[in-house]
Amino acid sequence: MTGVQNIESVRAIFSPSNQVTLKEVTDSFFPELEQAFPGFANHMLISQHAFDEAWPTWELHPRGDELVLLLSGDTDLVLSNPDGSETVLRVSGQGDYVVVPKGVWHTARPHAPTSLLFMTPGEGTLNALTPGGDPV
Repeated sequence: MTGVQNIESVRAIFSPSNQVTLKEVTDSFFPELEQAFPGFANHMLISQHAFDEAWPTWELHPRGDELVLLLSGDTDLVLSNPDGSETVLRVSGQGDYVVVPKGVWHTARPHAPTSLLFMTPGEGTLNALTPGGDPV
């Protein structure tokens, strides 16, 4: 694929040598990623996600910080602190972004339909219903 792409339908994957692979979004996108890039070791996924309801899960990226940029909408990014409390960061201005630190559980709770751009070190990503809970 060359030329202009749209982040809603084609994701970009940066390799450890900063080469970009473009991957069309399909129903089997994530299993295909795992097959194409075993373990996603040292790769960075550039993706977009639109939503209008709270995320049903929390996630954690153990191999690096994640940059989350607001394309449109209004949402709270919720970070779980080691003591069990939450830090709530309101992201409401187009172009605002948050850096989610490596190893921090996080989720989102929108106030309006929202679209975010993610720059994610994908290796070892965990998802759970609660911070630190059993993986889903």
